[in-house]
Amino acid sequence: MPALNAAELLNEQDLQRVREAVRQAELHTSGELRVHLDDAIAEHVLDHAAFVFEELGMFRTRERNGVLIYVSVADRRMAVIGDAGINAVVPPGFWDGVLNELRSAFGAGRYADGLCAAVQAVGAKLAAHFPPRADDRNELLNDVSIG
Repeated sequence: MPALNAAELLNEQDLQRVREAVRQAELHTSGELRVHLDDAIAEHVLDHAAFVFEELGMFRTRERNGVLIYVSVADRRMAVIGDAGINAVVPPGFWDGVLNELRSAFGAGRYADGLCAAVQAVGAKLAAHFPPRADDRNELLNDVSIG
């Protein structure tokens, strides 16, 4: 089977499922979630994910609680990047646990399921530490960005 590129990984129905998972997760938190897919990258996955985090303006949340779920599709490299606020409260190894579940789902070809499960896990952690505020607003797009 040839390697998929980012635009082919999810069909429109799957993209809508992931968008809805993000929307649902954000109903219970002031935190912000994004999912970003790239075709392939040359640099280290964490370095590139941090670059995308900056490019998407994820550091601009009021409570510094943005989280990016990043996937380089062709080479199946993944990262979860959290801003300072959420990183200060998640237990050691939490992001690795999210990544392990995501990798397992991707290995089984369940791309949308894996992304939705990752969004739900991150959303639950955000909700536990950053409940919605009375003046909460959606600070970042809920769309899946494709680079």
